[in-house]
Amino acid sequence: MQLDNDFNAKWEHIIAEVNKTDVPMECLKKVIIKLTGSRQKTVNLSLLRQQGLSAEEIEALLTRTFAEYGQQIRDVDFVVDIIAVAQIIQPETDNLLKNL
Repeated sequence: MQLDNDFNAKWEHIIAEVNKTDVPMECLKKVIIKLTGSRQKTVNLSLLRQQGLSAEEIEALLTRTFAEYGQQIRDVDFVVDIIAVAQIIQPETDNLLKNL
């Protein structure tokens, strides 16, 4: 489903207002693990999905990565896939609002 730029901008604004502490894996584009010493490790979840990895395999990879870097991790950033979120939520929103 192709979405126009205005639609995407609206969803980006909505997502920016959400506390991203519990985001489903399928709604994440990347995980950026910031390490001590100004280093970082980026796990590109979109690319892993394109390569055919399942959600379980991606979760296992992330778990291993977190365990590998352990005490070196100083912060973790989650990059939300706005298009994926919009494609999940918008049809449900449209269905709820159709009779108003």
